[in-house]
Amino acid sequence: MAQHQVLFVSHGGGPLPLLGDAGHEELVAQLQGISTQLEKPKAILVVSAHWEAETPTVTTAESPGLLYDYYGFPSKSYEIQYPAKGHPALAQHVLETLAEHDIRATADNQRSLDHGVFVPLKLMYPDADIPVIQVSLLHNLEPQQHIALGRALAAIDHEGLLILGSGFSFHNMKAFFTPQNPDIEKRNLAFENWLKDTLTRTNLDEAERMQRLIDWEQAPEARFCHPREEHLLPLLVCYGATGRAADFYSMARTLGRTAGLFYWSK
Repeated sequence: MAQHQVLFVSHGGGPLPLLGDAGHEELVAQLQGISTQLEKPKAILVVSAHWEAETPTVTTAESPGLLYDYYGFPSKSYEIQYPAKGHPALAQHVLETLAEHDIRATADNQRSLDHGVFVPLKLMYPDADIPVIQVSLLHNLEPQQHIALGRALAAIDHEGLLILGSGFSFHNMKAFFTPQNPDIEKRNLAFENWLKDTLTRTNLDEAERMQRLIDWEQAPEARFCHPREEHLLPLLVCYGATGRAADFYSMARTLGRTAGLFYWSK
């Protein structure tokens, strides 16, 4: 289906991956490493967990700013720069492509790029020399609609496009700040292993794979790992954009928990 590289990353806690935080060392190494394995994209489309809208919304600014959408961090967290250009022509093409797939979408020429965009990209492509656009989630958080959004994005006709889902395969904020204990570890791994099996097993029928993702709440420890699912949905968009098993999976211990990265080649 897709002729694009598609990547889902767990982006860590706020700006901490950029601040030398010890709990993010594996994640930083993972993101820096994956960029060397990818074919360098000519443009990047990011679906971040940190933007929800009534309809899918696309950034159209020529030079988007940064949205420091986190609180209580050191002052240098609010001085981070990532001066990537936008790509209005690509954004317009995305809007048209979504319309062709009966998805009503909205243009936004004011929104800045949130930390789900600039944190992983600053690690992967620190030169900020690749144009970036962002597409929102739907605030209804409905799994099937996000898979359908990904399926529509797969039809974008743009050479060298990387579709990047930026979320977190584990996102229980209370658990991040709970001391290590075997119960949390067991629950974390139960869902992570289910996710890995669902998205990497090549002998799984695609109809079954999709249904498992639609019914993700039935997975082991699903609601413990995702009390609210906005950080999981970018992964469902990535699956929708590919419609097949991921080619590569890796995990990184992040803030003391296990979280994953999934990659689909062209």
